[in-house]
Amino acid sequence: MTQATVSSAQSTIQPVIQTKSFTPSDIDRIFKAQKKKSLELRLSTYKQRIQKLKKLKEVIFKYQTQVQEALHKDFRKSAAEVDITEILPVIGELNDSIRHLKHWMRPVNVYTPPTLFGSTSKLVYEPKGVCLVIAPWNYPFHLAMAPVAAAISAGNTVMLKPSEFTPHTAVILKQMLGEVFAEDEVAVFEGEVSVSTALLEQPFDHIFFTGSTPVGKIVMAAAAKHLTTVTLELGGKSPSFVAEDADIALTAERIMWGKFLNAGQTCVAPDYLLIPESKVDEFVSQAKKATEKFFAQKEGNFSESKDFCRIVNSKNHARVSSYIEDAVQKGAKVAFGGDVKADQNFIAPTILTNVPLNARIMEDEIFGPLLPVVTYKSTDEALQIINDRPKPLALYIFTKSDSTAKYVLKRTSSGGAVVNDVMLHLVNPNLPFGGVNHSGHGSYHGHYGFKTFSHERSVLKTPKASIVKLMYPPYTGFVRKLVDLTTKLFV
Repeated sequence: MTQATVSSAQSTIQPVIQTKSFTPSDIDRIFKAQKKKSLELRLSTYKQRIQKLKKLKEVIFKYQTQVQEALHKDFRKSAAEVDITEILPVIGELNDSIRHLKHWMRPVNVYTPPTLFGSTSKLVYEPKGVCLVIAPWNYPFHLAMAPVAAAISAGNTVMLKPSEFTPHTAVILKQMLGEVFAEDEVAVFEGEVSVSTALLEQPFDHIFFTGSTPVGKIVMAAAAKHLTTVTLELGGKSPSFVAEDADIALTAERIMWGKFLNAGQTCVAPDYLLIPESKVDEFVSQAKKATEKFFAQKEGNFSESKDFCRIVNSKNHARVSSYIEDAVQKGAKVAFGGDVKADQNFIAPTILTNVPLNARIMEDEIFGPLLPVVTYKSTDEALQIINDRPKPLALYIFTKSDSTAKYVLKRTSSGGAVVNDVMLHLVNPNLPFGGVNHSGHGSYHGHYGFKTFSHERSVLKTPKASIVKLMYPPYTGFVRKLVDLTTKLFV
């Protein structure tokens, strides 16, 4: 489907969709049904799970056009960007699971120490049980389907809560998953925050949440009431460090792509730029050139681009717009961009220079198409700025020097890092994706997603004749000597 099939003039402010209202009794009924089903799924084979993953893949291709249309209605996301950022990553996750699930499910034999001579030890991966997935609005298809696929590969049941900010996508998710699964295996719950609150009252075996840090704290507190394990995929201010020796044209192009993809509404988008003062003008010039190549049909006109989406709703539009006003009042300069159209939820790709560290744009996660530029005099000064803030979800380093990259990596902490590019660590399923502290707990993608939704069970098998029996009480002189010898030789 091409973008032309969707009206480019369609407003991003959509009429409210009528969704099914779930009562606490509905949620309780489905939870109990899934609890029962989860005991059956514990016995499922890799072939049975792969068959489900293949059906999920088939239904995604079947609904591809509807997914594109839904995301365009929710915040005018182009069909090409839907394919690249929403559908392709999920298909990649499914293909990886289909290829490797047989291997992932095998018990893993581990070393047994001499003190347990004759025994064997192994790790067995078992499903956690009934899992709650709470998905965000910024990538409402990808970040709902990827964790659902991981949970299914691990043999769980899933209760999915899509974001109420993207109701058209939520409707499609419900239709698609309903074609593949009965509600006692996968159930989708549309609705407002009250539905999420009611879901969090249930004693889930695992909760997977993607969203903001403040809401992540609420989810974690609710999980603590039932001692439920959680995976929190949050966000934070992911810095881009540009070294003195960086290729500025290449750096600007890559940062602009990552920053303005999805109109900046990406948890791992470059959030702010640290750059030497002498490189600012060159960077702004190259950034302007790259951004206009990406989105402007004529110089500076980004609102007519079919490839630049909108802020998801008026509330978020007002929040992001206010960062420009606050930063300018405190001395920042709009180097380019800055256009705002409230009736379209549009904010142009924007770079701000001379941004003071006390501006709100340097305190909150932006989640919009604004890039504040902060200058530094030394690498250590830049690292101090990074380390004075909560640990970010991602760190981007631009340099021609391996030693500089290593220096920065060793002196900072982040969920993930990329050298000389942005966001691409998400594409490799062999790398765990997740945050640290304020930017999240736990990880997923590929094998790591399977492990996130599995309990790694320790199993020790001891033979009839066990050396440990020699150390049973009473603790005679012989036993004491044996313990001393064992301590010196084997422990």
